[in-house]
Amino acid sequence: MELAAIEDLVREGGARVSRRAFVDNDVYELELARVFARCWLYLGHDSQLREPGDYFTAYMGEDPIIVTRGDDGVISALLNSCQHRGMRVCRSDSGNSRYFRCPYHGWSYNENGKLVGIPRLKTGYFDELDRENLGLVRVPRITNYKGMIWANWDPEAPTFEEYLGGMKVYLDLMLDRIPGGLEAVEGVHKWTIDGNWKFAADNFVGDMYHVPVTHGSAHSIGLRQAWSDLGYQINPGNGHGFGGEYGGLSAAENETSYTPYIKQIRAHLAEQNGDYINKIVPLGHMTIFPNFSALDTLRFRTFRVWNPVGPEKMQVHAWAIFDKALPDEIKQSIRQQYIFTFGPSGVFEQEDGENWSQSTRSTRGWIARQYDLNYSMGAGHEEPVEKVLGSNLPGQMGGIWSEINQRGFYLRWQQLLKADSWNTIREEEKALGADK
Repeated sequence: MELAAIEDLVREGGARVSRRAFVDNDVYELELARVFARCWLYLGHDSQLREPGDYFTAYMGEDPIIVTRGDDGVISALLNSCQHRGMRVCRSDSGNSRYFRCPYHGWSYNENGKLVGIPRLKTGYFDELDRENLGLVRVPRITNYKGMIWANWDPEAPTFEEYLGGMKVYLDLMLDRIPGGLEAVEGVHKWTIDGNWKFAADNFVGDMYHVPVTHGSAHSIGLRQAWSDLGYQINPGNGHGFGGEYGGLSAAENETSYTPYIKQIRAHLAEQNGDYINKIVPLGHMTIFPNFSALDTLRFRTFRVWNPVGPEKMQVHAWAIFDKALPDEIKQSIRQQYIFTFGPSGVFEQEDGENWSQSTRSTRGWIARQYDLNYSMGAGHEEPVEKVLGSNLPGQMGGIWSEINQRGFYLRWQQLLKADSWNTIREEEKALGADK
């Protein structure tokens, strides 16, 4: 795409976004190359790989991935595509195996991706095949951040902690609450939605505005109290964002066995870090750019990834998450609350999916594409987080109904589409810093 066309996709500081961003195939192909092949992407949790030989399958953009734990305990990410004819060598969602045998012609690879077996090696290839260079392609960068497994194809990309930027402070408030860390409920919910992946990501990065309307039935049937105007959206930079009602008020009328526990942990964290903890823990909704999202509430916690399948379809991978040290009865309560509200059968999840699919469908038409989407809510009313909450916290902050995080998300998205490398982005940011 021409630079001018990319610049036209996001305008007015992120307040206007072209509908082409959601349905145009040229935009989508550029996303695969400059967003999904460059950014840190969430693959899964290390509790899914408890023993040597354990594996699960995931995606990085549209590229299928095998994530394995070797005998040495090291976690690897491998392109799930045979070097012979491209067939997926692993067809299962998860399991335990030291080898992956391609079901097409029988080429076999070990858990580190090395090519170890080739039918007719002597009679067909005369023992001349360059086996050392025909192993499964390895993702060159992978990190285990407090149990979360992230990977990146680009050697020039920043480290994962640099990539998080100001989001690291806030993410750690979700990951470091008690000793022992987190674990995922066994099994991964997977389903498809006929919608563009960005509608889901921007819904989770900063959209409380839809909740009283889309999920209004939750209030009408007594599932929760009316939504408060007291809340926040925090944009820590780099396209990331989170927010919600102050103190996680959304479960105040309907406590579960988990609610008193998280309130107790919050009080302990506030003693250590300051009163701002009482306002933003649990963290509510969040997205780490581009396609990892989470919900952290007084009733449950979930991680999810929006995997693109063309410009008008996504596959969702979702996990129920809890602190490993919790009693079993509380873990069961968290799992039940997650299933009731989210996941493919969840009340809220089905409502959200309908919004994203219909927004995508109604954006395809020629006339519709002449009109930008509007993300102007709260523009010009942002303040530094430290001014509002103190404690030298990073980022900018808007009210609960602000679209500050969506603007940050699409500006980062546009920046990546425009840049030919991470080094270009670094130079741009260095220049902006000098101007300030």
